[in-house]
Amino acid sequence: MPTDAPATGSAHHENSAPGGSAHPRAAGRRWVEFAQIDNLRDLGGLPVIGGGTTRFGVLYRSSTLQQATAADIEFLLGELGLRTVVDLRLPDEVEREGYGPIATAAVTIANLPIRASPRSSLAARDLVPDKSRVDLVELYGRLLRGSPEHIVEIVRLVIDADRRSLLFHCAAGKDRTGVLAAVLLDAVGVTPEAIAHDYALTDERMARVRDRLDALPSYAGLPPVSTGILAVEPDVMLRFLERMRTECGGAAKWLLANGLSVAELDRLRATLVAPPM
Repeated sequence: MPTDAPATGSAHHENSAPGGSAHPRAAGRRWVEFAQIDNLRDLGGLPVIGGGTTRFGVLYRSSTLQQATAADIEFLLGELGLRTVVDLRLPDEVEREGYGPIATAAVTIANLPIRASPRSSLAARDLVPDKSRVDLVELYGRLLRGSPEHIVEIVRLVIDADRRSLLFHCAAGKDRTGVLAAVLLDAVGVTPEAIAHDYALTDERMARVRDRLDALPSYAGLPPVSTGILAVEPDVMLRFLERMRTECGGAAKWLLANGLSVAELDRLRATLVAPPM
């Protein structure tokens, strides 16, 4: 199972090396610190079945970017080389909350919602009427079943070298982001334990994420941290992965069944996985 050094500080300049050059991924570090983005990490460094690890600097997962500062955006575009932002929020969330300063940055923004049904346009708050009581494994299954075309489209963005580095996010960076991360990582052979560990890392930031979201109109009234929709338990992800294997044969077979080609799946593996040294 991978290990992650505890995050320190709250601004990305605290990752700077001597001489002013920032190295947020030095020594395998996965958390990347920002002033006003709470839950952003590199999906590199995860162990792959058969050998190798996922590459650093290719793919990032995050909570919403809408409150990013100018310095945050400069760091994203500069040090992280960000070219593409994939927004997994639903259209009405985007309409109400917007993108903030990232909207005018030199990046491509693709709104490809992860939703419970192909025609769903309800906000995330409406997907879970009682946010304090929710079966997250069932919710994640619904999100997977409702979003095949968008997930395949996202894979095609990931394997396009001109689109990288690429960051995907929803609101908290836990549920919709977690489902997409699970599909991408499982498809290239990352171990279930490592995927679940990555998912559970959000718990380290959930108090900050909750406070930020609860102040926004679309997400007001969230339950306490570790409750209901804000619970973050590795077992939830392990059970979702097991259900995906039982019902679909795993993420790779699910992607192929939903329109991805074998050649594209091979490119995804080559893009995300660094072979053993």
